[in-house]
Amino acid sequence: MIKFIFPFDSNISYEQRKEAMIQEPHLIWLTGLSGSGKTTLALRLEHYFFLQGFKVFMLDGDNVRNGLCKDLGFSEEDRKENLRRVGEVAKLMLDAGLTVICSFISPCGEDRMAIKNIVGEDRFIEVYVNCSVEVCEERDVKGLYAKARKGIIPNFTGISAPYDPPVAPKLEVRTDEETIEESMYKIVRLVEPVMHLETQQTHYSI
Repeated sequence: MIKFIFPFDSNISYEQRKEAMIQEPHLIWLTGLSGSGKTTLALRLEHYFFLQGFKVFMLDGDNVRNGLCKDLGFSEEDRKENLRRVGEVAKLMLDAGLTVICSFISPCGEDRMAIKNIVGEDRFIEVYVNCSVEVCEERDVKGLYAKARKGIIPNFTGISAPYDPPVAPKLEVRTDEETIEESMYKIVRLVEPVMHLETQQTHYSI
């Protein structure tokens, strides 16, 4: 069926969209164990950048599975498809000029590399939210780790399924050794400088 699909380009260029948004779009990808603080960090980053005037949107694992990916389970194949969809949605949002913050366990390095390839390496910022399993379990307000220990939740990352730590992330924050505020501002110091668009006046004919 794919041979009958004919993609086309918009009359509005990517450069025009960036100038309209006055920012360089980036995907800030937060990866780490359940309970490591990814969602808390993502929410605070979104709020901070919004108050700074950036056009930003957050995508989170639980929210995405409530809509876009609600038809998917937690098999290896479904997890890969879940992240592929997220990557494609993030690309569309980046192409529209937005900055996107994603909070996903994304345990497989191969899947994270696939997302980098989808959105483009120059727009992908991988942040490893590192936190020990022990601390994540202590924070487990949802009771997921307890259920995983009992075998109620199979293939649970960090307990019965592996997590591949990023080999060379743009940044690693240790949320079991520092406050959320300290982790957040480390990310801000890395990301904010590259989000600013080098202003230049360009006139386009219609």
